[in-house]
Amino acid sequence: MGMKRFLTALLALGVVACGRTTSTPATDSRPDPASPSTDRKYLLERVEDAAVVQLYADGFEKLALREKTLIWHLYQAAIAGRDIYIDQKHRSALEMRSILDQIVAHPQGIDPATFAEIQRYTKLFWINNGPYNNLTARKFVLKTTPEAFAAAAKSAQGAGATFSTQNGETLDATLMRLQPMFFDPEFEPSVTTKAPPPGKDILTASYNNLYAGGVSMNDLKGFNEKYGLNARLVKQTGKLVEEIYKIDGRYAKQITEIVRHLNDAIPYATEPMQNALRALIQWYRTGEQSDREKYDIAWVADKASPVDTINGFIEVYLDPRGIKGSWEALVFSINPEKTEIIKKIGDNAQWFEDHSPADAKYHKASVKGIVANAIDVIVETGDSGPVTPIGINLPNDQRIREEHGSKSVSLSNVVEAYDRSTPGTMRAEFSWTPEEAERGTKYGSVADNLLTDMHEVIGHASGQQATGFKGTPQQAIKEHFSALEEGRADLVGLYYVADPKLVEIGVIPAADQDNIVRAEYEGYTRNALVQLRRIREGTTIAEDHMRNRQMIVRWLMANTKAIEQRTRDGKTYLTMVDPTAFREGVAKLLAEVQRIKSEGDYAGAAKLFDTYGVHFDPKLRDEVVARVDKLNLPSYTGFVQPKLEAVTGADGKVTDVKVSYPLDLTTQMLEWDGVKR
Repeated sequence: MGMKRFLTALLALGVVACGRTTSTPATDSRPDPASPSTDRKYLLERVEDAAVVQLYADGFEKLALREKTLIWHLYQAAIAGRDIYIDQKHRSALEMRSILDQIVAHPQGIDPATFAEIQRYTKLFWINNGPYNNLTARKFVLKTTPEAFAAAAKSAQGAGATFSTQNGETLDATLMRLQPMFFDPEFEPSVTTKAPPPGKDILTASYNNLYAGGVSMNDLKGFNEKYGLNARLVKQTGKLVEEIYKIDGRYAKQITEIVRHLNDAIPYATEPMQNALRALIQWYRTGEQSDREKYDIAWVADKASPVDTINGFIEVYLDPRGIKGSWEALVFSINPEKTEIIKKIGDNAQWFEDHSPADAKYHKASVKGIVANAIDVIVETGDSGPVTPIGINLPNDQRIREEHGSKSVSLSNVVEAYDRSTPGTMRAEFSWTPEEAERGTKYGSVADNLLTDMHEVIGHASGQQATGFKGTPQQAIKEHFSALEEGRADLVGLYYVADPKLVEIGVIPAADQDNIVRAEYEGYTRNALVQLRRIREGTTIAEDHMRNRQMIVRWLMANTKAIEQRTRDGKTYLTMVDPTAFREGVAKLLAEVQRIKSEGDYAGAAKLFDTYGVHFDPKLRDEVVARVDKLNLPSYTGFVQPKLEAVTGADGKVTDVKVSYPLDLTTQMLEWDGVKR
């Protein structure tokens, strides 16, 4: 998987994934009041439990024209592919979005209460790239009547809206056909289900568009899947067919546009980046795994370009099997000032590998080519935006990582925007003592950023498969692989945050290490409780980053004396009481998790997550939700991206690229969707 760390981890916002890291920087880490950007508008609005935040790309204006022009073409490629991921989320998602867009763009004559509800739903749809919540995988619905929705559509039509319907359908017939998706929470209720109800399996209980025609796990027995990452699997007349994502295959329209913009970018790129872009285009043309591998190798080989992009079918979180890649794109520039710490960790990756508590036979004898940078994001789309990771480590191909290395990035301007948009009240609510809350406020942001850097750079990049292992760990560990891999990377970071090596190499001061360790262990422990606020229905955790964090904390509670569950005044707390026991427990668990991955032990992974990572007490969740709702805090965040506009001369050549900030989700989404008001 493309490892991402998402921003939910530590008390505030939301987590996303490996290849990415989704973790939330400490919820109450506060920006420096003296910073010149503190008077900026970051938090734009709240939509239910989602925050909408503006992302700023401060370094863009300082770039040379060649780099700005390169970014401009890559930016257009990122926007050109957005609809691929929305279609992957659900077969009707693009059709639903087109209806919503037209209504929102033509509000004249619509009942105000109905229009306000349609706006709420549409903004959640935009943030989540479809009708399913990004964290819980559950469907959200319109809270008005089908009749009121139809009346709104008719009013919009009278005001100039144009509704494109399928096969000559009337607008009324289209709305009737889509009514269960808009209004019925029990119709196709979950986009990804890894703990299916009786009578269903993980495919038949999941309603994403990576499979079609009623494909079940039983159908896959004996099937030779040639295009695992980049094809939809369809059952036609009883047989499985792979619809390949390529320039003359599925998503041909979008991929053709992506390739056009990538080609336009090549003349402005460095030579190593040109090689990578040409390889990416070739993969888009053929869809062949061998070409994807050539692209991954070329991308990793580009170690020094000041601008970079991630573009393609990469992360596998949407697929309950953990095989099929979701489309995403990021465009970013390297932030040299903020790269120092993450680079020090990368430069010492072999030392960390050699001293891992995992069995030595699973250590890499030679850690290859780790590139680590702090970056400023210019745009993120598809599976990376508007809900974004805070850290990424790629490629996900285990063999390429072992033989050619990997690239890790920390999304520094994303972390800054999270920090500056988040109120500081949640940590105090869930800390057992004022001292714990104060420690988190002072050291939490440093600790969280350090964990993210280690998660990406030495976590995902560590370890190797057992001698004689065949296939890939994804294929062996199946639906538990993504959560296991995220847990493995977190455990590496949790183990080494307390190591004197970090002081020796100048990553943290010796005087602060104890407080940083305590703040990290306390915050990580609290998060297992606080993250339950995101799962407002059901009794199981679906999202992989949330599963991994739950698993680690609950395993430590069951197997060490590091964490205690306490109650006071009717409130529950998870409290880290012994940092030494915490680290010793992390070492034991890391050794076991690495063994499970290295040996492809599906049964071991299933037992670990079923025991500690999937199930929770709904009464405890209800308590947490009530406490959080009193504080009126968001559960996750969607970002409004910077806007780029090219300035051209009389000859049509780009003479400058201007950056601006829309400060409005609706404006950006309608513009990207090509809808005029």
